[in-house]
Amino acid sequence: SLSAVYQLFILRRHVCTSQPRVIKNRLMWPRTQGIFRRAYPGGLLARAPTSCEEVEMVDADDSGESDEESPQTGGTPGEEAQVYLPGDPMGEEEELVHDETAYVMYHQAQTGAPCLSFDILQDSLGDKRETFPLTAYMLAGTQAEMGRPNHVILMKMSNLNKTKPDSDDEDDDESDDEDERPQLDTVMFQHQGGVNRIRSTVVKGTHLAASWSDKGSVHIWDLSKPLRAVEDASAIATFEKQKDKMQPVYSFPGHQTEGFAVDWSTTVHGRLATGDCRKDIHVWNLQDSGWQVDQRPFTGHTQSVEDIQWSPNEATVFASCSVDKTVRIWDIRAAPSKANMLTTTAHERDVNVISWNRHEPFIVSGGDDGVIKVWDLRQFQKGVAVAVFKHHTAPITSVEWHPADSTVFAASGADDQLTQWDLAVERDEEGRASQSVDVPPQLLFVHMGQNDIKELHWHPQLPGVLISTSHCGLNICMTVYLIEATYQLHEHG
Repeated sequence: SLSAVYQLFILRRHVCTSQPRVIKNRLMWPRTQGIFRRAYPGGLLARAPTSCEEVEMVDADDSGESDEESPQTGGTPGEEAQVYLPGDPMGEEEELVHDETAYVMYHQAQTGAPCLSFDILQDSLGDKRETFPLTAYMLAGTQAEMGRPNHVILMKMSNLNKTKPDSDDEDDDESDDEDERPQLDTVMFQHQGGVNRIRSTVVKGTHLAASWSDKGSVHIWDLSKPLRAVEDASAIATFEKQKDKMQPVYSFPGHQTEGFAVDWSTTVHGRLATGDCRKDIHVWNLQDSGWQVDQRPFTGHTQSVEDIQWSPNEATVFASCSVDKTVRIWDIRAAPSKANMLTTTAHERDVNVISWNRHEPFIVSGGDDGVIKVWDLRQFQKGVAVAVFKHHTAPITSVEWHPADSTVFAASGADDQLTQWDLAVERDEEGRASQSVDVPPQLLFVHMGQNDIKELHWHPQLPGVLISTSHCGLNICMTVYLIEATYQLHEHG
């Protein structure tokens, strides 16, 4: 079996500076070494302060270096390292230092306004792409400050190379860095209101997106033009001139209040479900005549609907979760008032997020109680989860099963942690006795450094690549454990 790989932080007194740079369209892609700097020889990198206010937009030619500390001397050699777990006390001058060997790839991107929801766009570059550099396409929506415009942003991240230690030869370093620097191409168009959540799909070769506006409407967007623009430099100029004319192909104001729950069916192209803060759910279908939304809401929840997931193999079945603490299973073949087939009280507080396993009859849920639970749908009515994990210390904000490994999922919380889990890992009593800290055996990896993580997604075409968004920007990474897991999956089918 695979051995669990933990990202263990150590405490050090450290001074760091970051040198972010402007790319275009108010988006910034710092070099990996811009935020994470060398601490001292021995393969350790030091984390710069994570406050959003400390990361400022600067001119691209502003390449001044800090003289506060040599990049090669982030801490005092000989100072004893301490294992750190979230929640441990820290001194005012102590910084977290992470082991760079825990990452195969790690990059960051930041937006002018926070993008608290995003989705990964399916591309035509092939599945199971493992050869570096990698390319990824993403869609995100902003939640700008009051009075400022909001946008939908389409991004192409390319030249994503492996993260590697600094070399001692600075001249070679600079030359190699120019060739291996990640590239970010973006286009954006205006969105009425903040984007509460955004999800994409492909229907008959056309990329579509559904966005939940905090103004109370759900919009459908045709992404054909912005996709062409992000691929072709000459097309960007044309799109920029016409982007103010970019309008939704359809808008539904029938919810009468804002919401967050939205999901596209993967079995019926053009089928969508949306849920609002008033407790109603509506199902959409794309017909030859256009979009058809059942005006009769699916009723059953007694408070705000927080998340929706279509079954990966049953065309008429979806799941939902709510502030009313329940997870419910629905079948749209029944009348909306009678479609709620199964219900269980899942958490002691609000249920924020759910994810439906693509390969097994499992749903994972996360709540305001900070608890993650795994539900076997064959035993759903019993109201007893088959696995319960209490590691996070604040509400769970996102959960998602790995697209290929049926036992692996990732979660994020308001405690600024992103965690990776594997249900197949069993407790090793001998190894546990030698551990200085107590962690669940299924907890494989803890990623930190983002502030107020809101959403995460596995890239379905890039094995092991995990992307997350927070108040301070986006992280795209691949951990050592997931690479090992991917190789074993391929070897054993």
